[in-house]
Amino acid sequence: MTNMQSPTILNPAVLVPVNPTIEKYMRSLASETDHPALIEMEALAEKNNFPIVGRLVGIFLETLAKTANAQRIFEFGSGYGYSAYWFAKAVGTSGKVICADGDPLNKKKAEQYLGDADLLKRVDFRVGIAQEIFAQVDGLFDICYNDADKGDYPQIWRMAKDRIPPGGLYIADNVLWHGRVAVERYVDIVPGWTEAILEHNQLIFKDSEFDAFINPVRDGVIVARKKTG
Repeated sequence: MTNMQSPTILNPAVLVPVNPTIEKYMRSLASETDHPALIEMEALAEKNNFPIVGRLVGIFLETLAKTANAQRIFEFGSGYGYSAYWFAKAVGTSGKVICADGDPLNKKKAEQYLGDADLLKRVDFRVGIAQEIFAQVDGLFDICYNDADKGDYPQIWRMAKDRIPPGGLYIADNVLWHGRVAVERYVDIVPGWTEAILEHNQLIFKDSEFDAFINPVRDGVIVARKKTG
């Protein structure tokens, strides 16, 4: 008998990449001491429904940056500095995280929080379109981190990939996009964004110069390491 059931239209609340109980357990293993500035950033995100990567992904970003011995990091889309908090911890006093965000209020908040955490000297926060700021900054970056508008993901990947040295990382958040990338039919937040993320992911995994993997925690984080040798 032919199955006449229509493809499911995704309800984002249904398709969760990692079971919340598992994420709760993983969070319980984290030994990070709660800095007051970090707690304030997380409380603000919860109050205003502001998208931050959250504690588990933050620890993941810090670990990746330390593993890569990253000293120079560029962020496409920095919000009010939550991911920069973790990267700044990793680069140490000799490193630099260049943040780019279009909202001057986010810069003000980031400077407050990162200053309170004694990390502001490691951060260069610039206001404007991230791609334009990136084009104005010379040199290579040990990590290029992408959390900008999802429709811009393919363009940002193409811009960033050639400015990452061998052994360096390209990292992007939201690459599972609440499961939309894995179903035939879905309701998108902004028309075209899911298609852009699908293109972005395919470009990375088909690029012979990079090894790539998706960590499914939260909303999916792609990590692509530029090959050496």
